[in-house]
Amino acid sequence: MGLKGWIVPQERQFFDLLEQIAATVAEGAQALQELLRDFRNVSAKQKHIKDIEHRGDELVHTVFEMLNKTFITPIDREDIIALASSLDSTLDMIDAATNQIALYRIDEPSAAMIDLGEVIVLATSELKRAVGMIRNMRQADEVERIAVEVNRLENVADDLMNNAVAALFQETDPIRIIKFKEIIERLEESTDFCEDVANILSDIVAKNR
Repeated sequence: MGLKGWIVPQERQFFDLLEQIAATVAEGAQALQELLRDFRNVSAKQKHIKDIEHRGDELVHTVFEMLNKTFITPIDREDIIALASSLDSTLDMIDAATNQIALYRIDEPSAAMIDLGEVIVLATSELKRAVGMIRNMRQADEVERIAVEVNRLENVADDLMNNAVAALFQETDPIRIIKFKEIIERLEESTDFCEDVANILSDIVAKNR
């Protein structure tokens, strides 16, 4: 009885924290999308995204601290670490892309950047839903469906990046080519980490059904 009373709150706390991290990533994606859609006050919007990224870091740090103090975890310890780390990497890439946009002082984002921002919002929104489902394995099939969808979105992002980079190399300004190529690649990397998160979620439900 005493042991059960100790385990259940710990389980809930891990799931709560993972959900908070996923929600923070989705919030960062929304802020990126707002920056790309309305390209004004870029420095203020960049700072807002940086603040969201710092919040995500703090939540991940809390998860790792809890793992160091907890003997029994609701799902495999390595899965908690992988999930928190990949979510954090997604947000790091969103922040990195925003930093480059501000640093390079581009006049306006390209259509490909805006499209990639849309894909990142869709993927992180789906992942937020899926992370909220792993505390209840009765929703395992829906988690798997979301994982497939996020993998599809990563393929869409790949195509957007490849087509955008190919178009860039038809231009004549080498500085513009370098700047835009780097930003586009950082945005696409965000979706790579989204795919990593999706694969980890798929593994979690496969092991805990």
